[in-house]
Amino acid sequence: MSQSPLIEVRDLSVSYAFAGQRTQAVRRLSFNLAQGETLAIVGESGSGKSTLANALLGLLPGNARIDQGQLRVDGVDMAQADERIRRQLRGRFVGLVPQDPMVSLNPTLRIGRQIAEALVLARGRRYPEVDSEVLALLAQVGLDEPALRARQYPHELSGGMRQRVLIAIALAGEPRLIIADEPTSALDVTVQRRILDHLQQLVAERGISLLIITHDLGMACDRADRLLVMKQGELIEHASPRQILWGAQHPYTRDLLNAAPAFVPRRRPGELTSQVPLLRLRNVGKRFALPGQQADFTALHDLNLDVHAGQTLAIVGESGSGKSTALRIALGLDKPSQGHVEFAGEDVSGFSWRQFRPLRRRIQLVQQNPFAALDPRFTVFDSIVEPLVSFGLLKGRALESKARELIARVHLPVHFLDRLPRELSGGQRQRVAIARALALEPEVLLLDEPVSALDVSVQAQILALLDELQRDLGIAYVLVSHDLAVVASMADQVLVLRRGQVVEQGTAMQVFGQPASTYTRALIEAIPGHSRSVLPVAV
Repeated sequence: MSQSPLIEVRDLSVSYAFAGQRTQAVRRLSFNLAQGETLAIVGESGSGKSTLANALLGLLPGNARIDQGQLRVDGVDMAQADERIRRQLRGRFVGLVPQDPMVSLNPTLRIGRQIAEALVLARGRRYPEVDSEVLALLAQVGLDEPALRARQYPHELSGGMRQRVLIAIALAGEPRLIIADEPTSALDVTVQRRILDHLQQLVAERGISLLIITHDLGMACDRADRLLVMKQGELIEHASPRQILWGAQHPYTRDLLNAAPAFVPRRRPGELTSQVPLLRLRNVGKRFALPGQQADFTALHDLNLDVHAGQTLAIVGESGSGKSTALRIALGLDKPSQGHVEFAGEDVSGFSWRQFRPLRRRIQLVQQNPFAALDPRFTVFDSIVEPLVSFGLLKGRALESKARELIARVHLPVHFLDRLPRELSGGQRQRVAIARALALEPEVLLLDEPVSALDVSVQAQILALLDELQRDLGIAYVLVSHDLAVVASMADQVLVLRRGQVVEQGTAMQVFGQPASTYTRALIEAIPGHSRSVLPVAV
């Protein structure tokens, strides 16, 4: 192991200029990272985690300023280095796995070309083996059919697949240090475990150092040698995972631990009534034609589900299992290749866009990626009231009053209504997306990974809010999530999908308490921090 640390941060302070004022993002932070070590920096949105990552890479935006301190990467002070030196370190010494794959990947270039660009930048020139190395990297990060994936565009991959492409790009330069900024927030638990296992294997075999930036305290405790807990730019706790889990000193750290949803299936009185389901899918299948291939790809096989008022149905499965396809069919954005969709007892399978439009007041979607879902030119106010304006429901003061009510409901301050999406954290953007979905007071809300971008304390607030809305309004939820602790805490019924087929279906207590499928058991065992979770007792 190297005598001198790969990263050495001393009394670092970073601030941002906003509306004529400076806001402190990092305050007098100090830490080291040794070669071959895994360090996790944990904190909520706005704690300064991503600011630190950008500072280490020399990628702070123009309105940011390093006010004091040193930031040494391989002995080079990034606070003082010019752009030429910083560029030499990026990719070849430091690799970055960013948080948001849809924003980070070029939508106009095939996946293979984007990875090849990273390889060529690392080598300084194009070389004959670049195409074979692209395929090797895609296989290394767990993507099936690497040759097919290399020919595809980002929009043709699931969120988890896109995240794995970013990891392949980070590995292209064979860096000595990988900075992983929320590297698995878009991944289901089994893929998350596979990717993190792979990163840790690199650390062990090649002496690579790993800096994980995350809000997932369970994952950090599973994977890191040391943890730094940050709050509002300050370091408040620095300890081993064992010390954090069983002897956290700071009340904030204990709050983070307590806020994480425990893996305990929801228990509440009341059985499903005999009423007609609000949403019903019967024998639904979906096939897609693949370019250059004779056989179609079957995304869903013979799916059956019922969604009742006041109930939550969760759809669980890995990336590519057909979860998002099922939501798109339920929302009328895709038509089933077979079977039919009913809404409030009416068959809507063959509805045109114009026929389906009135139903959009009654069924709404919260998407997985809040940055892609929000128009970057719209203020928060414009985004939230857009559905109300589109349907001509409110105007003037009534519209402004409704916007204030909705933003308060998702626990954001009213003055955020004047901000743009780029001025919000990932968690704040997701809350805006939830507020917009609630604007029309729908009967069914489709939740596609609704809290995957949120830190645990905000997750707890949003989950409590969704539960409150369901109890007060009788709203029905269809929840798609890879976070089984969230699913267990919210779901009445659970449906487990694998490669488009249902492998298990039943109440949350049945599926999680006594899983019949080995696949379901594998999903449960892969939950981060599973060792300290309170598991249900089989009855």
